[in-house]
Amino acid sequence: MSNNLDFRRYLLHFAFAALAVCGISASAFAAPTAYPLTITNCGRSVTFEKAPERVVSVGQAMTEILLSLGLADRITGTAVWFSPVLKPFEAENNKIKRLADNDPSFESVVETDPELVTAEFEWHVGPNGSVGTYDQFSKVGINSYVAPADCAAKDNATGGDGVRKEMLKTEVIYREIAELAAIFNVQDRGEALIARLKEREAKAIASVARVKVKDIPVIFWFSSKEINGEAFMAGRNGAPAYIMQALGAKNVITTNEEWPLVGWETVAGLDPAIIVIAGMDRRRYAADDPAVKLEFLKTDPVASKIDAVERKHLVVMDSQAMSPSIRLVDGIETLAEAIRQFGLVQ
Repeated sequence: MSNNLDFRRYLLHFAFAALAVCGISASAFAAPTAYPLTITNCGRSVTFEKAPERVVSVGQAMTEILLSLGLADRITGTAVWFSPVLKPFEAENNKIKRLADNDPSFESVVETDPELVTAEFEWHVGPNGSVGTYDQFSKVGINSYVAPADCAAKDNATGGDGVRKEMLKTEVIYREIAELAAIFNVQDRGEALIARLKEREAKAIASVARVKVKDIPVIFWFSSKEINGEAFMAGRNGAPAYIMQALGAKNVITTNEEWPLVGWETVAGLDPAIIVIAGMDRRRYAADDPAVKLEFLKTDPVASKIDAVERKHLVVMDSQAMSPSIRLVDGIETLAEAIRQFGLVQ
């Protein structure tokens, strides 16, 4: 009983601190939300006069957080999907209108009459959003909220996936959960979700605490525009970098770009001991299919000679587990299991 009480106090302390950072008082988490509620989101103030009844979610990771908070009945449309929805939410998600598998149009979003648009990435909703800008949505009376993970210490003005200046941590994902829970006045659900994720994260990290070789060199391969061309590899400060750091592994890609393009000759020179490849249903690029990735690694004259390939130290990980999402904890668990299976733990 004492341990549970201490854990609960720790969780509440974290949640209060996270909400304070974004302009929400600690009492807003402990008690029902007092509206109007104003938070700081991606450098701007956003005010909510009441809990939104209708929301469009642009981005699978954002949608799955809303579903995890029990808000399926508020979601009037979703877009930008990489993989099937988390299994517990299949039935609920099937009832929600899919505006587009990729980027929806501004008009399709507005047609669902939302009070709020949430987005996983600023390139979809932001100063120059491809779906719509903050100002565009504001002019038609729609609030907008972007995942803090896509703004914290990150420069999105460079184009592409942006440049992350500091290491992403799961705390920013827990902050997003706490903010959304306060916006929708479901703080108890947010608290419970954060507690479950933190417990799983700690357990996965502890499972590989005694790694035989510290700083195991690892790369994360998301996709490639052309299968024989340069590959999108995880930069040193994104979600995959956090997974590696948490488990005692070392990211051999050292650029601050979120997903830089890297040639296979360069990868071979870095000689990773483990290669993690993204699995997804999306088929935008030639190497989106994980089976295509695996076949390339086996047959390419350069890639096939990499130590990780020869030793079959290849891990297929859901693409959403490589992003700042609630599946990031799945990613930690997946790589931790692989490290154990490959015999790299004492």
